[in-house]
Amino acid sequence: MQLVTATLRRRLLANGAIRDADHAPVLKLFDPCGAATWLIAEMRPDDPDTLFGLCDLGHGFPELGDASLAEIAAVRGRLGLGIERDLHFAGRYPLSVYAAAAASAGFIVESGPELEAAAGRTRTKETPR
Repeated sequence: MQLVTATLRRRLLANGAIRDADHAPVLKLFDPCGAATWLIAEMRPDDPDTLFGLCDLGHGFPELGDASLAEIAAVRGRLGLGIERDLHFAGRYPLSVYAAAAASAGFIVESGPELEAAAGRTRTKETPR
């Protein structure tokens, strides 16, 4: 499976060109036989192998950071299966919301109380009083 299509690459590079923004993730990668998951929001224009997003290797400590596309593509999990792209993923919130929810849950979540609470805190911060 192609992990990053041309369309996704364009969106990731556009986000990567605006470095200090809190972009919504564009791409979800996952290990079909394990717990590793990546929510990717940016690709570095000067180094397209370097992705930025929320990385969870399944050890209970998801974190924001850089990841190598080549290294992710080379991973072979149990049963020899490679990393997959979630074809139906659509980031609904900025990456910071997913990071806050993952810190609370101990793993990346895409729905549920942790994500809704994190999204609510973000809306509350942005709402003028």
